[in-house]
Amino acid sequence: MNHNTQPEIVAEGDPSAGRKYLLPFILVVSLFFLWGMAHNLDSILIPHLRKACNLNNRQSTLVDFAVFFAYFLMAIPAGMILKKWGYKATMIAGLLAFAFGAFLFVPAANNLSYITFLIALFIIGCGLTMLETSANPYAAVLGDPAKATSRLNLAASFNGLAAMIAPVIGGMFILSGKSHTEAELAAMTEVNRNNYFLEEAAAVKTPYITLGVILVVIAVIFYFIHLPEIKTKSIDGEAKGSFFGALRHKHLKWAVIAQFFYVGAQVCVTSFFIRMAEQGGGFDEKTAASYLAIYGLLFTLGRFAGTALLQFVSSNKLLTIYAVVSVLLCLVAILGQGAYVVYALGGLGFFMSIMFPTIFALGIEGIGDDTKPGSSWLIMSIVGGAILPFGMGTLIDLYGDDIQIGYTIPLVCFLFVLYFGIRGYKIAHK
Repeated sequence: MNHNTQPEIVAEGDPSAGRKYLLPFILVVSLFFLWGMAHNLDSILIPHLRKACNLNNRQSTLVDFAVFFAYFLMAIPAGMILKKWGYKATMIAGLLAFAFGAFLFVPAANNLSYITFLIALFIIGCGLTMLETSANPYAAVLGDPAKATSRLNLAASFNGLAAMIAPVIGGMFILSGKSHTEAELAAMTEVNRNNYFLEEAAAVKTPYITLGVILVVIAVIFYFIHLPEIKTKSIDGEAKGSFFGALRHKHLKWAVIAQFFYVGAQVCVTSFFIRMAEQGGGFDEKTAASYLAIYGLLFTLGRFAGTALLQFVSSNKLLTIYAVVSVLLCLVAILGQGAYVVYALGGLGFFMSIMFPTIFALGIEGIGDDTKPGSSWLIMSIVGGAILPFGMGTLIDLYGDDIQIGYTIPLVCFLFVLYFGIRGYKIAHK
Protein backbone atom coordinates (compact mmCIF):
# COMPACT_ATOMS: atom_id res chain seq x y z
CA MET A 1 0.00 0.00 0.00
CA ASN A 2 1.27 3.50 -0.82
CA HIS A 3 2.14 5.18 2.48
CA ASN A 4 1.22 8.56 1.00
CA THR A 5 -2.45 7.60 0.87
CA GLN A 6 -3.11 6.55 4.44
CA PRO A 7 -6.63 7.55 5.43
CA GLU A 8 -7.75 10.08 7.92
CA ILE A 9 -11.42 10.32 8.84
CA VAL A 10 -12.91 13.73 8.40
CA ALA A 11 -16.46 15.00 8.71
CA GLU A 12 -17.56 17.52 6.17
CA GLY A 13 -17.89 21.03 7.54
CA ASP A 14 -17.23 20.06 11.18
CA PRO A 15 -13.76 18.99 12.27
CA SER A 16 -15.02 18.43 15.84
CA ALA A 17 -17.84 16.15 14.73
CA GLY A 18 -16.45 13.27 16.82
CA ARG A 19 -18.54 14.57 19.73
CA LYS A 20 -21.66 14.39 17.59
CA TYR A 21 -21.36 10.80 16.37
CA LEU A 22 -23.79 9.26 18.88
CA LEU A 23 -27.07 10.25 17.18
CA PRO A 24 -25.83 9.31 13.67
CA PHE A 25 -24.67 5.98 15.05
CA ILE A 26 -28.08 5.33 16.64
CA LEU A 27 -29.85 6.13 13.36
CA VAL A 28 -27.52 3.82 11.44
CA VAL A 29 -28.12 1.07 14.00
CA SER A 30 -31.85 1.30 13.16
CA LEU A 31 -30.96 0.35 9.57
CA PHE A 32 -29.16 -2.77 10.78
CA PHE A 33 -32.35 -3.75 12.60
CA LEU A 34 -34.56 -3.09 9.58
CA TRP A 35 -32.58 -5.12 7.07
CA GLY A 36 -32.35 -7.82 9.71
CA MET A 37 -36.15 -7.88 9.76
CA ALA A 38 -36.24 -8.23 5.97
CA HIS A 39 -33.80 -11.15 5.87
CA ASN A 40 -35.32 -13.01 8.79
CA LEU A 41 -38.85 -12.66 7.49
CA ASP A 42 -37.54 -14.47 4.41
CA SER A 43 -37.01 -17.50 6.65
CA ILE A 44 -40.76 -17.42 7.29
CA LEU A 45 -41.66 -16.62 3.69
CA ILE A 46 -39.84 -19.64 2.24
CA PRO A 47 -41.95 -22.34 3.95
CA HIS A 48 -45.04 -20.12 3.78
CA LEU A 49 -44.91 -19.38 0.05
CA ARG A 50 -43.95 -23.01 -0.53
CA LYS A 51 -47.46 -23.80 0.74
CA ALA A 52 -49.30 -20.80 -0.69
CA CYS A 53 -47.81 -21.19 -4.17
CA ASN A 54 -47.48 -25.01 -4.08
CA LEU A 55 -43.70 -25.11 -4.67
CA ASN A 56 -40.90 -27.66 -4.28
CA ASN A 57 -37.77 -26.92 -2.18
CA ARG A 58 -35.71 -25.60 -5.07
CA GLN A 59 -38.50 -23.28 -6.23
CA SER A 60 -39.02 -21.98 -2.69
CA THR A 61 -35.36 -20.91 -2.45
CA LEU A 62 -35.99 -18.43 -5.26
CA VAL A 63 -37.11 -16.16 -2.40
CA ASP A 64 -33.46 -16.04 -1.31
CA PHE A 65 -32.26 -15.93 -4.90
CA ALA A 66 -34.36 -12.85 -5.71
CA VAL A 67 -33.05 -10.91 -2.70
CA PHE A 68 -29.40 -11.90 -2.83
CA PHE A 69 -29.04 -11.80 -6.61
CA ALA A 70 -30.17 -8.19 -6.28
CA TYR A 71 -27.17 -7.65 -4.01
CA PHE A 72 -24.90 -8.98 -6.75
CA LEU A 73 -26.40 -6.86 -9.53
CA MET A 74 -26.80 -3.74 -7.40
CA ALA A 75 -23.45 -3.80 -5.59
CA ILE A 76 -21.49 -1.84 -8.23
CA PRO A 77 -24.29 0.70 -8.87
CA ALA A 78 -24.72 1.07 -5.09
CA GLY A 79 -21.01 1.77 -4.74
CA MET A 80 -21.21 4.36 -7.53
CA ILE A 81 -24.26 5.95 -5.91
CA LEU A 82 -22.45 6.02 -2.56
CA LYS A 83 -19.40 7.67 -4.12
CA LYS A 84 -21.50 10.26 -5.97
CA TRP A 85 -24.29 10.97 -3.44
CA GLY A 86 -22.62 10.20 -0.12
CA TYR A 87 -23.80 8.11 2.81
CA LYS A 88 -26.99 9.94 3.80
CA ALA A 89 -28.62 10.14 0.36
CA THR A 90 -27.71 6.50 -0.36
CA MET A 91 -29.35 5.40 2.89
CA ILE A 92 -32.53 7.33 2.10
CA ALA A 93 -32.69 5.85 -1.42
CA GLY A 94 -32.23 2.38 0.05
CA LEU A 95 -35.06 2.91 2.54
CA LEU A 96 -37.47 4.08 -0.17
CA ALA A 97 -36.66 1.15 -2.50
CA PHE A 98 -37.09 -1.23 0.44
CA ALA A 99 -40.51 0.33 1.19
CA PHE A 100 -41.64 0.10 -2.46
CA GLY A 101 -40.81 -3.59 -2.55
CA ALA A 102 -42.72 -4.18 0.70
CA PHE A 103 -45.82 -2.48 -0.69
CA LEU A 104 -45.68 -4.74 -3.79
CA PHE A 105 -46.54 -7.69 -1.54
CA VAL A 106 -50.17 -6.54 -1.65
CA PRO A 107 -50.76 -7.09 -5.41
CA ALA A 108 -48.61 -10.22 -5.26
CA ALA A 109 -50.85 -11.72 -2.58
CA ASN A 110 -54.08 -10.53 -4.22
CA ASN A 111 -53.13 -12.21 -7.51
CA LEU A 112 -51.38 -15.22 -5.92
CA SER A 113 -48.44 -14.41 -8.17
CA TYR A 114 -45.13 -15.94 -7.15
CA ILE A 115 -43.41 -13.97 -9.91
CA THR A 116 -44.70 -10.71 -8.40
CA PHE A 117 -43.48 -11.81 -4.97
CA LEU A 118 -40.05 -12.43 -6.48
CA ILE A 119 -40.03 -9.02 -8.21
CA ALA A 120 -40.99 -7.39 -4.90
CA LEU A 121 -38.20 -9.27 -3.12
CA PHE A 122 -35.71 -8.29 -5.84
CA ILE A 123 -36.60 -4.60 -5.34
CA ILE A 124 -36.26 -5.06 -1.57
CA GLY A 125 -32.85 -6.61 -2.22
CA CYS A 126 -31.81 -3.56 -4.26
CA GLY A 127 -32.83 -1.32 -1.37
CA LEU A 128 -30.98 -3.48 1.13
CA THR A 129 -27.85 -3.36 -1.03
CA MET A 130 -27.81 0.44 -0.89
CA LEU A 131 -28.38 0.35 2.86
CA GLU A 132 -25.63 -2.19 3.55
CA THR A 133 -23.14 -0.63 1.13
CA SER A 134 -23.50 2.66 2.97
CA ALA A 135 -24.31 1.70 6.58
CA ASN A 136 -21.62 -0.96 7.13
CA PRO A 137 -18.61 1.24 6.28
CA TYR A 138 -20.32 4.26 7.87
CA ALA A 139 -20.63 2.43 11.19
CA ALA A 140 -17.06 1.15 10.85
CA VAL A 141 -15.48 4.58 10.30
CA LEU A 142 -17.79 6.62 12.56
CA GLY A 143 -15.28 7.03 15.40
CA ASP A 144 -11.98 5.61 16.61
CA PRO A 145 -10.49 3.36 13.86
CA ALA A 146 -9.06 1.03 16.53
CA LYS A 147 -12.60 0.19 17.63
CA ALA A 148 -14.09 -0.30 14.14
CA THR A 149 -14.66 -4.06 14.54
CA SER A 150 -16.28 -3.65 17.97
CA ARG A 151 -18.44 -0.78 16.72
CA LEU A 152 -19.56 -2.76 13.67
CA ASN A 153 -20.36 -5.78 15.84
CA LEU A 154 -22.37 -3.57 18.20
CA ALA A 155 -24.40 -2.16 15.31
CA ALA A 156 -24.83 -5.65 13.88
CA SER A 157 -26.13 -6.83 17.27
CA PHE A 158 -29.36 -5.03 16.44
CA ASN A 159 -29.44 -6.90 13.15
CA GLY A 160 -29.32 -9.96 15.39
CA LEU A 161 -32.17 -8.59 17.51
CA ALA A 162 -34.30 -8.66 14.36
CA ALA A 163 -33.42 -12.35 13.94
CA MET A 164 -35.27 -12.95 17.20
CA ILE A 165 -38.25 -10.65 16.59
CA ALA A 166 -38.98 -11.48 12.92
CA PRO A 167 -39.84 -15.17 13.52
CA VAL A 168 -42.19 -14.16 16.35
CA ILE A 169 -44.00 -11.68 14.08
CA GLY A 170 -43.99 -14.16 11.21
CA GLY A 171 -45.28 -16.95 13.43
CA MET A 172 -48.11 -14.76 14.72
CA PHE A 173 -49.22 -12.99 11.56
CA ILE A 174 -48.00 -15.02 8.57
CA LEU A 175 -47.85 -18.73 9.42
CA SER A 176 -51.31 -20.27 9.77
CA GLY A 177 -50.28 -23.63 11.20
CA LYS A 178 -52.33 -25.28 8.47
CA SER A 179 -50.75 -27.64 5.98
CA HIS A 180 -52.05 -30.22 3.53
CA THR A 181 -50.38 -33.14 1.82
CA GLU A 182 -50.45 -33.42 -1.96
CA ALA A 183 -53.16 -36.06 -1.64
CA GLU A 184 -55.32 -33.76 0.52
CA LEU A 185 -54.90 -30.90 -1.92
CA ALA A 186 -55.81 -33.15 -4.83
CA ALA A 187 -58.98 -34.23 -2.98
CA MET A 188 -60.19 -30.62 -2.58
CA THR A 189 -62.45 -28.93 -5.06
CA GLU A 190 -60.71 -26.36 -7.23
CA VAL A 191 -62.55 -23.53 -5.48
CA ASN A 192 -61.58 -24.71 -1.99
CA ARG A 193 -57.98 -25.28 -3.07
CA ASN A 194 -57.70 -21.79 -4.57
CA ASN A 195 -59.32 -20.25 -1.49
CA TYR A 196 -56.77 -22.04 0.71
CA PHE A 197 -53.87 -20.73 -1.38
CA LEU A 198 -55.29 -17.18 -1.44
CA GLU A 199 -55.89 -17.22 2.32
CA GLU A 200 -52.31 -18.31 2.95
CA ALA A 201 -50.91 -15.67 0.58
CA ALA A 202 -53.05 -12.88 2.09
CA ALA A 203 -51.38 -13.35 5.48
CA VAL A 204 -48.29 -11.45 4.31
CA LYS A 205 -50.11 -8.22 3.48
CA THR A 206 -50.49 -6.61 6.90
CA PRO A 207 -46.90 -7.23 8.09
CA TYR A 208 -45.38 -5.90 4.86
CA ILE A 209 -47.68 -2.86 4.62
CA THR A 210 -46.71 -2.00 8.21
CA LEU A 211 -43.03 -2.48 7.41
CA GLY A 212 -43.33 -0.25 4.32
CA VAL A 213 -44.93 2.57 6.30
CA ILE A 214 -42.21 2.39 8.97
CA LEU A 215 -39.52 2.56 6.28
CA VAL A 216 -41.02 5.69 4.72
CA VAL A 217 -41.23 7.38 8.14
CA ILE A 218 -37.57 6.57 8.88
CA ALA A 219 -36.54 7.85 5.43
CA VAL A 220 -38.23 11.17 6.27
CA ILE A 221 -36.38 11.30 9.61
CA PHE A 222 -33.07 10.70 7.85
CA TYR A 223 -33.87 13.50 5.41
CA PHE A 224 -34.34 16.07 8.18
CA ILE A 225 -31.58 14.92 10.55
CA HIS A 226 -28.00 16.06 9.97
CA LEU A 227 -25.53 13.22 9.41
CA PRO A 228 -21.80 14.00 9.18
CA GLU A 229 -20.56 12.91 5.76
CA ILE A 230 -17.52 10.73 6.45
CA LYS A 231 -14.81 10.92 3.81
CA THR A 232 -11.62 8.99 3.38
CA LYS A 233 -9.02 11.58 2.56
CA SER A 234 -5.42 10.93 1.61
CA ILE A 235 -2.44 13.00 2.63
CA ASP A 236 -2.03 14.12 -0.98
CA GLY A 237 -5.68 15.12 -1.46
CA GLU A 238 -9.02 13.52 -2.18
CA ALA A 239 -9.58 9.76 -2.04
CA LYS A 240 -8.80 8.01 -5.30
CA GLY A 241 -10.08 4.49 -4.56
CA SER A 242 -11.16 2.41 -7.56
CA PHE A 243 -13.46 -0.60 -7.81
CA PHE A 244 -11.11 -3.11 -9.44
CA GLY A 245 -8.01 -1.53 -7.93
CA ALA A 246 -9.32 -2.40 -4.47
CA LEU A 247 -8.66 -6.08 -5.18
CA ARG A 248 -4.91 -5.50 -5.05
CA HIS A 249 -5.39 -5.98 -1.31
CA LYS A 250 -5.01 -9.74 -0.83
CA HIS A 251 -6.87 -9.80 2.49
CA LEU A 252 -9.82 -8.00 0.87
CA LYS A 253 -10.00 -10.70 -1.82
CA TRP A 254 -10.08 -13.41 0.85
CA ALA A 255 -12.69 -11.44 2.78
CA VAL A 256 -14.91 -11.37 -0.33
CA ILE A 257 -14.56 -15.15 -0.69
CA ALA A 258 -15.20 -15.76 3.02
CA GLN A 259 -18.22 -13.44 2.99
CA PHE A 260 -19.66 -15.25 -0.05
CA PHE A 261 -19.56 -18.56 1.80
CA TYR A 262 -20.58 -17.15 5.17
CA VAL A 263 -23.71 -15.47 3.82
CA GLY A 264 -24.55 -18.60 1.85
CA ALA A 265 -24.19 -20.68 5.02
CA GLN A 266 -26.36 -18.38 7.13
CA VAL A 267 -29.12 -18.23 4.55
CA CYS A 268 -29.01 -22.01 4.09
CA VAL A 269 -29.34 -22.56 7.84
CA THR A 270 -32.29 -20.20 8.31
CA SER A 271 -34.09 -20.94 5.04
CA PHE A 272 -34.55 -24.60 5.93
CA PHE A 273 -34.72 -24.19 9.70
CA ILE A 274 -38.50 -24.56 9.94
CA ARG A 275 -38.55 -27.56 7.61
CA MET A 276 -35.69 -29.13 9.56
CA ALA A 277 -37.54 -28.57 12.85
CA GLU A 278 -40.63 -30.20 11.35
CA GLN A 279 -38.83 -33.11 9.70
CA GLY A 280 -35.90 -33.68 12.05
CA GLY A 281 -37.41 -32.51 15.34
CA GLY A 282 -41.00 -33.58 14.73
CA PHE A 283 -42.39 -30.13 15.55
CA ASP A 284 -45.44 -28.48 14.00
CA GLU A 285 -45.10 -25.28 11.96
CA LYS A 286 -45.91 -22.86 14.79
CA THR A 287 -43.55 -24.60 17.23
CA ALA A 288 -40.85 -24.65 14.57
CA ALA A 289 -41.25 -20.87 14.19
CA SER A 290 -40.81 -20.45 17.96
CA TYR A 291 -37.55 -22.40 17.76
CA LEU A 292 -36.46 -20.12 14.92
CA ALA A 293 -37.10 -17.22 17.30
CA ILE A 294 -34.86 -18.94 19.88
CA TYR A 295 -32.23 -19.24 17.14
CA GLY A 296 -32.63 -15.47 16.67
CA LEU A 297 -32.23 -14.90 20.42
CA LEU A 298 -29.01 -16.93 20.42
CA PHE A 299 -27.83 -15.00 17.34
CA THR A 300 -28.48 -11.74 19.20
CA LEU A 301 -26.75 -12.94 22.37
CA GLY A 302 -23.84 -14.08 20.22
CA ARG A 303 -23.51 -10.61 18.72
CA PHE A 304 -23.44 -8.88 22.12
CA ALA A 305 -21.16 -11.55 23.61
CA GLY A 306 -18.88 -11.29 20.59
CA THR A 307 -18.70 -7.51 20.94
CA ALA A 308 -17.63 -7.96 24.58
CA LEU A 309 -15.13 -10.74 23.79
CA LEU A 310 -13.50 -8.62 21.10
CA GLN A 311 -12.21 -6.38 23.88
CA PHE A 312 -10.01 -9.27 25.00
CA VAL A 313 -9.59 -11.55 21.95
CA SER A 314 -8.38 -10.51 18.50
CA SER A 315 -11.12 -10.56 15.89
CA ASN A 316 -9.42 -13.15 13.67
CA LYS A 317 -8.92 -15.55 16.60
CA LEU A 318 -12.55 -15.25 17.70
CA LEU A 319 -13.66 -15.79 14.10
CA THR A 320 -11.51 -18.93 13.91
CA ILE A 321 -12.92 -20.37 17.15
CA TYR A 322 -16.51 -19.68 16.09
CA ALA A 323 -15.90 -21.25 12.66
CA VAL A 324 -14.55 -24.46 14.23
CA VAL A 325 -17.59 -24.77 16.51
CA SER A 326 -19.91 -24.07 13.56
CA VAL A 327 -18.36 -26.94 11.58
CA LEU A 328 -18.93 -29.29 14.54
CA LEU A 329 -22.54 -28.15 14.96
CA CYS A 330 -23.18 -28.77 11.27
CA LEU A 331 -21.96 -32.34 11.76
CA VAL A 332 -24.47 -32.77 14.60
CA ALA A 333 -27.24 -31.39 12.38
CA ILE A 334 -26.33 -33.81 9.57
CA LEU A 335 -25.72 -36.95 11.64
CA GLY A 336 -27.91 -36.36 14.71
CA GLN A 337 -31.50 -37.34 15.39
CA GLY A 338 -34.58 -35.72 16.90
CA ALA A 339 -34.56 -32.43 18.77
CA TYR A 340 -30.75 -32.43 19.04
CA VAL A 341 -30.65 -31.54 15.35
CA VAL A 342 -32.67 -28.39 16.05
CA TYR A 343 -30.56 -27.55 19.10
CA ALA A 344 -27.47 -27.72 16.88
CA LEU A 345 -29.04 -25.24 14.46
CA GLY A 346 -29.87 -22.96 17.39
CA GLY A 347 -26.24 -23.14 18.47
CA LEU A 348 -25.20 -22.13 14.97
CA GLY A 349 -27.11 -18.90 15.52
CA PHE A 350 -24.80 -18.01 18.40
CA PHE A 351 -21.56 -18.92 16.66
CA MET A 352 -22.44 -17.41 13.25
CA SER A 353 -23.40 -14.13 14.87
CA ILE A 354 -20.08 -12.27 14.65
CA MET A 355 -19.00 -13.60 11.27
CA PHE A 356 -20.41 -11.03 8.86
CA PRO A 357 -19.29 -7.84 10.66
CA THR A 358 -15.94 -9.36 11.63
CA ILE A 359 -15.15 -10.50 8.07
CA PHE A 360 -16.30 -7.10 6.81
CA ALA A 361 -14.14 -5.12 9.25
CA LEU A 362 -11.07 -7.32 8.67
CA GLY A 363 -11.58 -7.04 4.91
CA ILE A 364 -11.58 -3.22 4.79
CA GLU A 365 -8.86 -2.81 7.43
CA GLY A 366 -5.97 -0.72 6.20
CA ILE A 367 -7.24 -0.27 2.61
CA GLY A 368 -7.58 3.51 2.94
CA ASP A 369 -8.87 5.09 -0.27
CA ASP A 370 -10.33 1.75 -1.34
CA THR A 371 -12.74 1.54 1.61
CA LYS A 372 -15.85 2.44 -0.40
CA PRO A 373 -15.15 0.19 -3.41
CA GLY A 374 -13.96 -2.51 -1.00
CA SER A 375 -17.31 -2.25 0.74
CA SER A 376 -19.04 -2.75 -2.61
CA TRP A 377 -17.06 -5.95 -3.21
CA LEU A 378 -18.00 -7.27 0.21
CA ILE A 379 -21.67 -6.47 -0.39
CA MET A 380 -21.49 -8.05 -3.85
CA SER A 381 -20.23 -11.25 -2.23
CA ILE A 382 -23.61 -11.56 -0.51
CA VAL A 383 -24.70 -13.24 -3.77
CA GLY A 384 -23.65 -16.40 -1.93
CA GLY A 385 -27.05 -16.12 -0.26
CA ALA A 386 -28.67 -16.55 -3.69
CA ILE A 387 -26.53 -19.35 -5.11
CA LEU A 388 -25.84 -21.69 -2.20
CA PRO A 389 -29.41 -22.06 -0.84
CA PHE A 390 -30.59 -22.84 -4.39
CA GLY A 391 -27.95 -25.56 -4.50
CA MET A 392 -29.06 -26.78 -1.08
CA GLY A 393 -32.72 -26.95 -2.17
CA THR A 394 -31.70 -28.86 -5.29
CA LEU A 395 -29.64 -31.31 -3.19
CA ILE A 396 -32.56 -31.85 -0.80
CA ASP A 397 -34.95 -32.55 -3.68
CA LEU A 398 -32.45 -34.97 -5.26
CA TYR A 399 -32.28 -36.92 -1.98
CA GLY A 400 -36.05 -37.30 -1.63
CA ASP A 401 -36.72 -34.24 0.54
CA ASP A 402 -33.99 -35.18 3.05
CA ILE A 403 -33.34 -31.84 4.76
CA GLN A 404 -30.40 -33.08 6.83
CA ILE A 405 -28.21 -34.00 3.86
CA GLY A 406 -28.58 -30.43 2.64
CA TYR A 407 -26.66 -29.13 5.64
CA THR A 408 -23.40 -30.44 4.18
CA ILE A 409 -23.38 -27.23 2.14
CA PRO A 410 -23.13 -24.83 5.12
CA LEU A 411 -20.54 -27.18 6.65
CA VAL A 412 -18.26 -26.67 3.63
CA CYS A 413 -18.94 -22.92 3.77
CA PHE A 414 -17.67 -22.68 7.35
CA LEU A 415 -14.40 -24.29 6.28
CA PHE A 416 -13.75 -21.28 4.03
CA VAL A 417 -14.55 -18.93 6.92
CA LEU A 418 -12.13 -20.93 9.06
CA TYR A 419 -9.34 -20.44 6.53
CA PHE A 420 -9.97 -16.69 6.45
CA GLY A 421 -9.74 -16.53 10.24
CA ILE A 422 -6.46 -18.44 10.24
CA ARG A 423 -4.61 -16.96 7.23
CA GLY A 424 -6.78 -15.05 4.77
CA TYR A 425 -7.26 -11.98 7.00
CA LYS A 426 -3.52 -11.13 7.04
CA ILE A 427 -2.59 -7.86 5.39
CA ALA A 428 0.23 -8.28 2.82
CA HIS A 429 2.73 -5.54 3.57
CA LYS A 430 4.62 -4.22 0.58
